[in-house]
Amino acid sequence: MAITAEASRLGTSAFSDASPVEMRSLADTPKVISAVYRQLLGNDYLMAAERLKSIESLLSNGKITVQEFVRQVAKSELYKKKFFYNSFQTRTIELNYKHLLGRAPYDEAEFTYHLDLYQNKGYDADIDSYIDSPEYQENFGENIVPYYRGFETQTGQKTVGFSRMFQLYRGYANSDRAQFGGNAPHLATELGRNSATAVVAPGSPGFGYRASAKGDTPNTAFGGSAIYGDRRLYRVEATALLAPQYPRVRRSNKAVIIPYDQLSDYMQRVQREGGKISSITPL
Repeated sequence: MAITAEASRLGTSAFSDASPVEMRSLADTPKVISAVYRQLLGNDYLMAAERLKSIESLLSNGKITVQEFVRQVAKSELYKKKFFYNSFQTRTIELNYKHLLGRAPYDEAEFTYHLDLYQNKGYDADIDSYIDSPEYQENFGENIVPYYRGFETQTGQKTVGFSRMFQLYRGYANSDRAQFGGNAPHLATELGRNSATAVVAPGSPGFGYRASAKGDTPNTAFGGSAIYGDRRLYRVEATALLAPQYPRVRRSNKAVIIPYDQLSDYMQRVQREGGKISSITPL
């Protein structure tokens, strides 16, 4: 059964009829290893030289459980390089919830708990807190690979987790290191306000756009000094622009209103600055 009637548009079709990957015998080892890498590494490409051969061997020989394999991958330098060293701490927490518990954070208290735990006891203790939690044990146990369970309403799971999951999940083929928000937290503002944003399908107009943290998104081009008269206007949202001055600082977003005859020039300028157009909307 489909997760929602809009499963194909939301990009969740791949999970509709899929069963959790479970280690029933040693013959399941290759399938389990592949599923763990996909789940924990956020669908990021993994080269052969990056594979964690030593712990793969332990799993293949029945020396460790799937739960312990997940723990060791999450504590590895491979995982840290992808999601810890170059990310905001709150972004790391978001991804830990997504990768290890299969859901989005429910409230700011969960952020605070893991921030304090990391500061006081370190990275490894924080990872252990997810994997040794009753929630992990109840849903995955020792032999099931964590999976995205945040798409369905379940006992003990808050419904707000459904919409928040789509702020972290951008489609089956998307990588957690290739989203418009980059290494910045995707849910910090929403959790701080205890609010829930609308579910936006991957690829929809504006899905990559994130409003200014100050709430002052610009709405005109050229500092608001241009007067366009009765020409047809368009609102253009762009992301990941590079500021022109030195040092080169990447800006998260920009929105402008420009006339039709300037659309082409503006789109070329965005590309030169390393940005992407996320939506063009006629006014």
